[in-house]
Amino acid sequence: MYKKIVIPTDGSDVSIEAAKHAVNIAKKFDSEVYAIYVVDVSPFVGLPAEGSWEMISELLKEEGHEALKKVKKLAEEYGVEVHTEMLEGIPAKEIVEFAEKKKADLIVMGTTGKTGLERILLGSVAERVIKNAHCPVLVVKKPKKE
Repeated sequence: MYKKIVIPTDGSDVSIEAAKHAVNIAKKFDSEVYAIYVVDVSPFVGLPAEGSWEMISELLKEEGHEALKKVKKLAEEYGVEVHTEMLEGIPAKEIVEFAEKKKADLIVMGTTGKTGLERILLGSVAERVIKNAHCPVLVVKKPKKE
């Protein structure tokens, strides 16, 4: 049923929780798994290319490598192989395009659970992926603390 699964991650607790779900599904269906991190360039459009952007870009890429390492380690614990890839662009657009390119059957991602005005103004990456994806999207909420 799910031969190819895409796991967008940002390294947050909720994205790791989503990765756990994805890895469990992958194990059951013997799926090919792709963990991706998108360096979000949208807040920095218009900055001079030299200097500031290069420094910010390097920090974001380092954060991305750490996030991808977490998913890879988690997958290894479950005996699931995962391919990792870092992309640059607008996260929702890159996630949808990557999933289409890989002919993914499922996208599994976390949500930040934004509410109120912040959600109205910003929307969420998960919402945009749901609206535009060609395949089912499983959105995992952050577990409630007991």
